[in-house]
Amino acid sequence: GTGIIMSKDGYIVTNAHVIYDDEYGYGEASSVQIQMSDETTTYDARIVAYDKEADIAVLKIDADNLTAAEFGDSSSCEVGEMVVAIGNPLGLQFQNTVTCGIISALDRKVTINDNTMTLIQTDTAINNGNSGGPLINSSGQVIGINSAKMSSSVSSSGATIEGIGFAIPMTEAREIVDDLINYGYVTGRPQLGISCQDVSEAVSQAYNLPIGAYVISVTDGGAAAEAGLQVGDVITAINDNKIETTEELNNYKNEYNAGDTITLTIVRNGQEQKVSVVLQEVQQKKQS
Repeated sequence: GTGIIMSKDGYIVTNAHVIYDDEYGYGEASSVQIQMSDETTTYDARIVAYDKEADIAVLKIDADNLTAAEFGDSSSCEVGEMVVAIGNPLGLQFQNTVTCGIISALDRKVTINDNTMTLIQTDTAINNGNSGGPLINSSGQVIGINSAKMSSSVSSSGATIEGIGFAIPMTEAREIVDDLINYGYVTGRPQLGISCQDVSEAVSQAYNLPIGAYVISVTDGGAAAEAGLQVGDVITAINDNKIETTEELNNYKNEYNAGDTITLTIVRNGQEQKVSVVLQEVQQKKQS
């Protein structure tokens, strides 16, 4: 992976998936080493905190007087704007590789590992090892954190895919980074305290259930438990917005903040009812 020096005293930002593995179940990295762009200086880094949903991690090295990146306003970016990516595609063999292109789209909704993110799309070449590196505008400012790319393996048609990469907008990322440094988690993020399973049309017909999100577990003391939700309830709407999947439920929920009150439409034992839920804040323990 790649990282961006945020401050002269050694804070570095990268992707969460660089230091935390979900795909093979390895979890958090047991150790992290940073090799600087001079290709000789190395540091052992500690993981300050990370957020898998935002795919952002903050690391810290014991150093001072580093040259920090200059961060720009990603909200002022425009489609067609020239951008440059710097990173380590395929590892240290190609360290400090620079590629260029344009911003292809803004506010692109992309679902990665069941997590929907709003990203900058670019045709700048981004490969394995570029993750966590900077997407830079023509003024030399970091306006994004390179995070993902489309490949032929994600195309059900088998079509060749080129030049579709994505970066986390820096303006939104800075707020998350500040929270990770100061609190160890992203503040204000809402949670219901439930786990759900989709009720597909086939399941609906087989078990006489409505299409929606079937509650399979309820966290003790969580928002849903406080509101009286139970295992076996099927959520069919949130604030009168019809939902058919758990993903849709989460997308609507994430439009609100912790402390907000939402109304869930649920079906319990064949009877429809509405339940008011006060969203709680997602809290994660600060990392080492």
